[in-house]
Amino acid sequence: MSGLNPFHLAFPVHSLSEARSFYLDILGCSEGRSGEQWVDFNFYGHQIVAHLVDGYAGDSSVNHVDGDDIPVRHFGIVLGMKEWSELSNKLQYAKVKFLVEPHIRFEGLAGEQATMFIRDSSGNALEFKAFKDKSFLFTK
Repeated sequence: MSGLNPFHLAFPVHSLSEARSFYLDILGCSEGRSGEQWVDFNFYGHQIVAHLVDGYAGDSSVNHVDGDDIPVRHFGIVLGMKEWSELSNKLQYAKVKFLVEPHIRFEGLAGEQATMFIRDSSGNALEFKAFKDKSFLFTK
């Protein structure tokens, strides 16, 4: 899985200052370029761009997956297990509200993974997951 190209994702937010607070202070991203209507963040080596949209309040659509209501529209990152555990602890310590509490999904199956979901300050859903072995990422 090494040597992946960074992805670029643009997403709406209702406040750039709240987005900065969440992505910089809570998640530990660094800030790149910005303008009056947008700001770039380094999200684990990937470029995500928060674009200001007046009145944006997120999307509440969900699908039922392995016992959890999963936000249909979400983005995230696949971490190593140690990184995932450290982030889970950091989010719990910061009292971030989980949409889906940290746990193991698809236990005993090829797709077994650690997962957790949160929302950013504008209601965008983010998933953080980890596999014991990242080579199982696309295993059926």
